[in-house]
Amino acid sequence: MVQYYRYHQLKKGDHQHVEEDEMLSLMCAPNSGYFKRTRPKLFTLLLLSLLSCCLILAPHLFCSSSALSLLYSFGVESDGVAANVNAKAYLCSSISNGTICCDRSSIRTDVCVMKGDVRTHSASSSIFLYTSRYTNAVIENVSSFVDKEEELQREKVKPYTRKWETSVMDTIDELDLVVKTENFRNNHHCDVKHDVPAVFFSTGGYTGNVYHEFNDGILPLFITSQHFKKKVVFVILEYHDWWIMKYGDILSRLSDYPAIDFRRDKRTHCFPEAIIGLRIHDELSVDPSLMQGNKSIVDFRNVLDRAYWPRIKSLIKEEERGAQEKLKQKAHSSSSSPGTSLDIRKEMHDATFKRPKLVILSRNGSRAITNEDLLVKMAEEIGFRVEMVRPQRTTELARIYAALNSSEVMMGVHGAAMTHFLFMKPGSVFIQVIPLGTEWAADAYYGEPARKLGLKYIGYQILPRESSLYDKYDRNDPVLQNPSSVSDKGWQYTKSIYLDSQNVRLNLGRFQKRLLRAYRYSIAKMNHRSHLQSQ
Repeated sequence: MVQYYRYHQLKKGDHQHVEEDEMLSLMCAPNSGYFKRTRPKLFTLLLLSLLSCCLILAPHLFCSSSALSLLYSFGVESDGVAANVNAKAYLCSSISNGTICCDRSSIRTDVCVMKGDVRTHSASSSIFLYTSRYTNAVIENVSSFVDKEEELQREKVKPYTRKWETSVMDTIDELDLVVKTENFRNNHHCDVKHDVPAVFFSTGGYTGNVYHEFNDGILPLFITSQHFKKKVVFVILEYHDWWIMKYGDILSRLSDYPAIDFRRDKRTHCFPEAIIGLRIHDELSVDPSLMQGNKSIVDFRNVLDRAYWPRIKSLIKEEERGAQEKLKQKAHSSSSSPGTSLDIRKEMHDATFKRPKLVILSRNGSRAITNEDLLVKMAEEIGFRVEMVRPQRTTELARIYAALNSSEVMMGVHGAAMTHFLFMKPGSVFIQVIPLGTEWAADAYYGEPARKLGLKYIGYQILPRESSLYDKYDRNDPVLQNPSSVSDKGWQYTKSIYLDSQNVRLNLGRFQKRLLRAYRYSIAKMNHRSHLQSQ
């Protein structure tokens, strides 16, 4: 399990070190960008700083840092490729050509927007923006000595959504965003010219963990790019072929264009607009109030549905062929085994009589359910059809999606695999087994997001006797009696004790109440659906 509990401490108030004046990149002072000092004349420097500030903030009609509050701006872009997009806009969403704007107001992420003549230069980890003739003319009228090839503004950004976590951000590639006058572009020719915007982001960091892949990458990519209606190019830092293979189906539903490997593709790509960094709302969530058309996490799930449905159809056909072949083989041997025909009829009856399907996401290693076989038997006796799914890093997501999309109930022990609740239909049941020491994280990272998706969420907090830690520690030890006091000591304590060294042996009599509740709910829902279909 990765270090996502650190954000819990920040949410509780440990991020006081983040200064308010760090929240904005776009300010009416030259430290937002900078001008090279060609002459040490104070008046000239002040005049140029004032001019650059007002040019950059022209769409806002004034030059005041107080006016650029941390609140979102809900204006619609007045020019550029996205001008016709009727989307609710963030700070920096409405800027004029030839300008760059960075929104650093979030503790989670920095997002910069460049509009105009945008050109990549991977060798120097840079993205250049060349100013328009109008901007040059204004500068020339004010100061004839300005070198047309000097930098007018520079920003730095790491396009990953865990800004608050220094240890992982230190591993993320940084991009230089540079504004220059247009004459300099004569030496920076376009190799590939795109007529749609670009979104730059990193698949480094905690990529490899399914929770982080969705929370820090795929969902923010949906939030940031969906309003372009697939007319957008994704440019990826720390590009991984396996990541493209794994999430290619989803990417194809967000963009009509192949993704670009920023490091290995040495060509100069030119865009009319670029967003560098991804916007993120909350854990595995989409805030409708910040989205075009009030889109929500349900809309994201619909994207997953469209992405995986073609593959799911082929998987269904494969399963049907396999089942028919199995029945044929049993029928062929029925002459020598009188009881076989009865077994076949029983299988056909079970297939006809739809029982609610329970998918158990099984863990190996830490936080495994040690009496899982007895759990399966109990669930089947209650009336569930039980399917065991053991997600691995190489498991095809379409197969997991097919299993959960067709289920009424999903259950598993708290961990990254619980991210797959996103694959369930709204109205389904999600049961999360919560080991000792994981109460807050279990609800914040999976319980609350599941409720936002419209799932019926049931949390099962284990008792100390249901934990393998019960056999390792004294009965009165804080590890058993006061897990929060142990977790407050730091991430390493939580990780080593509660995540890496704990298994679960369910009290089946106690847990049965949750399964019965889920079963009755599912039966009632299935009966209601059948009634509606029969009308």
